Amino acid sequence: MTGPAPPDWRLPPGVNRALWEYAHTPRLAEDEDDYFANSSLCLADERYLADRFVEPGPLIDLGCGAGRHALQFAQRGFDVVAVDLSHAMLRQVRTKARRLGTRVTIVQANLCRLGCFPDRSFQYALSMFSTLGMVRGAKARRVALSEAHRVLGPGGRLALHAHNLWLNLADPQGRRWLASRWRGLLLGDPVAADRRMSYRGIENLEVHLYRWGELKRDLTSAGFRIDEVIPLDGTTATPIRRPRLAHALRAGGWLVFASV
Repeated sequence: MTGPAPPDWRLPPGVNRALWEYAHTPRLAEDEDDYFANSSLCLADERYLADRFVEPGPLIDLGCGAGRHALQFAQRGFDVVAVDLSHAMLRQVRTKARRLGTRVTIVQANLCRLGCFPDRSFQYALSMFSTLGMVRGAKARRVALSEAHRVLGPGGRLALHAHNLWLNLADPQGRRWLASRWRGLLLGDPVAADRRMSYRGIENLEVHLYRWGELKRDLTSAGFRIDEVIPLDGTTATPIRRPRLAHALRAGGWLVFASV
């Protein structure tokens, strides 16, 4: 890890100490590709995006990680800007882009503070693999969505992935966690759906697990029009059968395509 974390009052919006550690641990960037090599979601979402984002144009990858999507779109002729909080992740993107002989602009930035980009700068935006859920705090997540909306031009399209809170019903440990949070969920506590975990050696990293109604409200409040929703199986990341039947409970998560 590079340097100590700042005191809590100086952490950027949407970032807590665990997320700061995650963003400032170089080994996570170095191991990123190997760690996700066999991820069913990573194998599936590339196809969904390729089928829907076809005509090359300016694209911003929000929370790009090691550049999985950014590099693929750059190779297809898109003008790609890769944004991440982690300098180490962006260094991986730069190295791989040079190796592939392609061009990707990299920008280290907080997804809640995209003021370095003018309004209506992009035709496409990505927020994949529950990136939005890693932003800490309901207000900060809504700001991140508003910023994504601001930088998209008229007719611009967002692709977003989020995990479903109710995926926890599928296993005993998840059901115990839900039982421990029932009061907060019932009372609408905004942090009740934040699940804490140990992730690749980072303790107490949290991800916000959405309920469909909440995700839909946040997107529409930011100004997006939801065009397509793909409810995904929590294990295979393939579309669930009969998706119109109670997908809010049955899906492991959603891939949402929305437009400005």
